[in-house]
Parts: sequence; structure tokens; C-alpha cells
Amino acid sequence: MSAPVTVSITRAVDPDRVPEVTRWVQSGVNLANTWPGFLGSGWVRESASSDEWHMLYRFDDAETLDAWENSGERSAWLDLGRGMVEERRVNRRTGIEGWFDAPSATTELGSTEPEPQVRPPRWKQAISIWLGFFPVNLAFTLLAVAVVPGWDDLWTLAKVFITTIVLTPIMAYWVLPFVTRALQPWLNRAR
Repeated sequence: MSAPVTVSITRAVDPDRVPEVTRWVQSGVNLANTWPGFLGSGWVRESASSDEWHMLYRFDDAETLDAWENSGERSAWLDLGRGMVEERRVNRRTGIEGWFDAPSATTELGSTEPEPQVRPPRWKQAISIWLGFFPVNLAFTLLAVAVVPGWDDLWTLAKVFITTIVLTPIMAYWVLPFVTRALQPWLNRAR
């Protein structure tokens, strides 16, 4: 079974053409919405004054993504953006394994040959996530019980909601990057 694929693109935008670029991006989203396998997209600007925009789109699988990326419709749409935007970086992800990529796995535009992405088996990814999640979750639970008055009286749904709101960014930005760096020799060991 093929996994959904998410593509993230960093583009430099001509600051004098922000309204045009905004319309251009939206027209690309509208076009992709008509394509088989399209699962959604989004885009954000670094800040009001930044020229960097980050764009994401997701497809059902590699085949539908390749059909979109090699389509004449997308090519014509990209041609309309020339002079307004410049692609700086493109990444493809099929799920959480992006945390397990070596830093060199990003495709830098202008290179002739993208570096192969070798990912550890899912069981190693699962163990790595657990090794980070268990101690952080345990520490948070013990701290919440000891420090937050009435924590034990909260509904389970409220406790789980609060826990995930607090722990998700901690895991994504600090714990998992640390764990995967620490385990790189084991994660990348030949099978």
C-alpha cells in the first residue's frame, strides 16, 4: 500500500508583487483541487516583511503526485509565476519518517541529482518515538499531578487534550530531533 506524500516548498517572493503572488498561489491550489489524488495544501509567509513563503501540498500516493507534478496544467501554472517567485528548497515526505532523514536528504534546487533518501525500518522509527515520548509523557504526568490543583478531578478528555497540546510541540521541535540525532548510527545501520 502506497503512503500519502507531502511536498514542502520554500519560495522567495518578489515583495513588490505580493498581491499577484497571492492570486497565483490560490490559482494553483484551485487547479490542484481538480486533480485526482489531491488531499490538500497550505501556505504561510515567514512574516509580513519576509520574502520567504512556505507551501505544502499532499497527494494520495507517489503515482498521483508524479502525475500532478508532470502535468501540462501544472507546468503552465508554474510558468505564470516566473519572475514573481523563485524556488529555493523542495522536500518530499511520506509521514513521520521525515524526522528520521539525514540532514542531507533535502533536495536543493539546482543540483543535478537528488541524494537518495534511505530511511530506517518502521519498527526502528517506532522505538525511537517511544524512547522520546515515554519519559516526556511520564515527567509531564507526574508534574501535572503534583503541581496542577485538581488535575486528578479533570475529565480524561480534558487531561488528554492538555497533555497533547503541551507535548506535541515539545516532541516535534526538541525531543524527536534530539532522539533521532542520538540514534542515527543505529537508525542508519545496514539491514
